[in-house]
Amino acid sequence: MTFRFRLILAYTVIWGVLLLLAVGVATYAVRQGLYRQVEQTLLRDAQRLGELYDSPTPGGVTAESGGALITIYRLDGAGAGQPYEITDPKQQLPKEVVLQAGIAPRVYRGASFRAAYIRTQKVGVFAVSQDTTFIENISQGVARSLLQTLFLLLPVGALLMAVSGRVALAPLQRAAWAVRTRGPNNLTPLPYSGPSDELGQIIERVNSLLEALREAQTRERAFLAEVSHELRTPLTALNGNLDRLSRNPGDQEALLRARRTAEHLSRLVGDLLSLARGEAERTVNPHIVPLGELLSQAVGEYPGVTLFLPPDPPEVLGDPDRLLQLARNLISNAVRAAGRPQGVRVRTWIDEAPPANTAIGGALQTQKWAAFSVTDDGPGIPPEILPRLFQRFARGPQGGTGLGLAIAKQIAEAHGGRILVSSQPGKTRFAVYLPLLADAEEEAE
Repeated sequence: MTFRFRLILAYTVIWGVLLLLAVGVATYAVRQGLYRQVEQTLLRDAQRLGELYDSPTPGGVTAESGGALITIYRLDGAGAGQPYEITDPKQQLPKEVVLQAGIAPRVYRGASFRAAYIRTQKVGVFAVSQDTTFIENISQGVARSLLQTLFLLLPVGALLMAVSGRVALAPLQRAAWAVRTRGPNNLTPLPYSGPSDELGQIIERVNSLLEALREAQTRERAFLAEVSHELRTPLTALNGNLDRLSRNPGDQEALLRARRTAEHLSRLVGDLLSLARGEAERTVNPHIVPLGELLSQAVGEYPGVTLFLPPDPPEVLGDPDRLLQLARNLISNAVRAAGRPQGVRVRTWIDEAPPANTAIGGALQTQKWAAFSVTDDGPGIPPEILPRLFQRFARGPQGGTGLGLAIAKQIAEAHGGRILVSSQPGKTRFAVYLPLLADAEEEAE
């Protein structure tokens, strides 16, 4: 059952219920209107005829005019409450009603008649009655006519709703068809030229999701191509060194190169696994980490990089392996950007102010920070790349897998810190801020 069919069926049912209610209301209104008109006419006649017959000459007075019956009832004697004479016994008033009559006319509603009665001073109770069978007949006739109209209007209304529903739901049907044609190989936006209503908002949201999927698919393809290239190059070098070792087992240079290549591959695979599992965010094994020693170890892997340490380097509470991975990633990117290790400088210090754009409040506003920076003299990062520099699979102008900075950002945030970057031609600076260890704060003071 399609959505359009369910919608038309629901509207048809509502239309039928409304027509039935209209029939009931119209029939009730006609019936009550006729009864009200008859009663008002009888009250006026009873008032007028009561005054006319209020005379000292009693007697049976029975008259019929226009279908209304006139009857006089006794109020004294053995026949109190009984009529002097009545033409139609079906329109006779009950005795207790007659005895309670007043000088103002009242209405009595019988099963098949209406009567207006009034007490006179000398004659008795004067009643004017009217047979109301015709009102029921008229009401039934009106109901039958309206029901016949209902059976005619119901299919006509259903047809009109089907046509209007088809027109109104045409954009939805086109959108549904367009969605059915989309797949992993077709992520183009859905065409829509209608107003910005609920359907327009849904299509706009779907198009934004399709655009995000298309961008993710593009990044994934570029990432896979880059990773394939990054893996193929060291594997080729590793195979060459192994081939040299097979011919000359004592070649220490080939052995050293093979070992470095294997370490590079291990780091690359480790970065991939960390990013896939989110381990850089979740698995933090805190220890007291001397930041000077950690940076010395990271810089030692890249001979030629300059390291500046204060007399008393700060300490932080964090995972030494993760923090070493963070420093190594930044230094590796800087060496690649500068083109040589001599163009990279690393320094550390204690900062009194929190890093910019870091949301901290309360007592943390006075917290000190252990900071270190990695600066290179490369060509700089284009401004259009800076906003997405730390995104997964985002690649800078010097290439790379697009993983190092994303993992570095995860590690810094997992330690309650932040990475800031500033870049211009000839100077690119990455600054890492980490919460300073409490003991280190006291010593610094």
